Amino acid sequence: MFGSVSTQAQQYYNVLKYGARNDSTRLSTAAIGKAIAAASKAGGGTVYFPAGKYRTGPIHLKSNITIDLEAGAILYFSDNFDDYLPMVSTRYEGIDITSFSPLFYAYKAENITIKGRGVIDGQGKKWWDYAEGASRKSQDSKWQQEFFRLNQNILRPDEPGVIERGFMRPPFIQPMYCKNVRIEGITIRNSPFWTVNPEFCENVTITGVTILNPKSPNTDGINPESCRNVRISDCHISVGDDCITIKSGKDRAGRQLNVPAENYTITNCTMLSGHGGVVIGSEMSGGVRKITINNCIFDGTDRGIRIKTARGRGGIVEDIRVDNIVMKNIREQIIVLDMQYAKTKEEPVSERTPRFRNIHFSNITAEGNQAGYLNGLAEMPIENVTFSNLNIDTKLGFTVKEARNVAFHNVQVNPQTGPAVRAENVQQLRLDGLRGQVPAGAPLVELGNVADAFVTNCFPAPGTDTFLKLEGAETRGIVLQNNYLKSVKTPIAKGQEVRQPVEITAAEVPAAPAVERRR
Repeated sequence: MFGSVSTQAQQYYNVLKYGARNDSTRLSTAAIGKAIAAASKAGGGTVYFPAGKYRTGPIHLKSNITIDLEAGAILYFSDNFDDYLPMVSTRYEGIDITSFSPLFYAYKAENITIKGRGVIDGQGKKWWDYAEGASRKSQDSKWQQEFFRLNQNILRPDEPGVIERGFMRPPFIQPMYCKNVRIEGITIRNSPFWTVNPEFCENVTITGVTILNPKSPNTDGINPESCRNVRISDCHISVGDDCITIKSGKDRAGRQLNVPAENYTITNCTMLSGHGGVVIGSEMSGGVRKITINNCIFDGTDRGIRIKTARGRGGIVEDIRVDNIVMKNIREQIIVLDMQYAKTKEEPVSERTPRFRNIHFSNITAEGNQAGYLNGLAEMPIENVTFSNLNIDTKLGFTVKEARNVAFHNVQVNPQTGPAVRAENVQQLRLDGLRGQVPAGAPLVELGNVADAFVTNCFPAPGTDTFLKLEGAETRGIVLQNNYLKSVKTPIAKGQEVRQPVEITAAEVPAAPAVERRR
């Protein structure tokens, strides 16, 4: 019994024997489909591509199928839009729709694998040109008519969170509602849209994959959405949008399905060009939880770690750990937690209100434009965020707004402009072991309308003009303990509107007087 199972698992189905051509002279879509059907009929097997150049339309996988691309094999996917008809059930930026078939597609399958040392090329330029309007003369193409016909139930512009555009580009690899998905070793390039995009899948492994997309619209690298138990490791990613994103549906549609993204590990990856290294949201309405990101290098992305949302999304992002990361040449923010990604008016707390909580960063070395930007909502502040053992050289330091229970432990920030940490409308702030070299005239720390801050064991660099600058009538409960202020000209600068005194313990070094700053 066991022997027969092993033999069955090792059966190979060479696509050349089913009529595929590896000289790129004609489409091999039908031949590949025949090989997959034969393997599926036998209970499963490996569909094998020897070295050569293949042209194909979409490839639909079935349960127990492995696609194996030999080194030297290149699959060029057709850029003829008609080849991706009929349209299938898919998901586009968090909304469930019927649209063009993904290039690799599976629906409710189990035990599927794409592996090998070969290359798959999406030939995305024609799709990108269409998306950017370069070859789109009207909104009345036959593809758009078909798209609107099949999606009448969601194309309602009177409701938030619906599709209001024409037809959507297909993702490159999109398994939906699948179990035991593995993508290993291959090189993927020129994706029409999102590249590796599992949806509602369980037990997903993406390892040793190289993704190369040029500057192009929405060509994210890896986007596991509303999945459970996902492992991303040893990948190299350089793309036209975010390198890795985690999502769980958009607005009302995402909340109604309520399928979170949970139990993800991202490790040992290098990420180069891209809008963000690892990004959560903004489509996170089903929730994102229990995520670890570690042992990665970001070099040249616009941002490093970015978590984003807006009013109307709903959902909770929680229990996130980021550890042992090196970031260089970050063009904007190294760390972003932004709950106002889209500018909206304050509204009562409801199911439309998103939440960020229990998010922790540690052991990060970084260089870029801004150390960090935390921007919560007045009605729902960011909660319980820690930064531990960071060493950052930037143009700008940390800005923290609308948050509570935020802590910096053993953090060094060397900004070229402004303070190392600026906090506004924050409750329960702890600065423990903060160090930094700030420019002349700038304080190391600036607090505005901050309640209950404990500042301890800090060590401003020699020559620092001001250690702590306080502003705002709501500033209160500021306690300093065991800070080394010997070389600071002005330990504390207070605006006139700050009424409560600062508590300085006997162990403070030294006891220079606070300065009331006049306006």
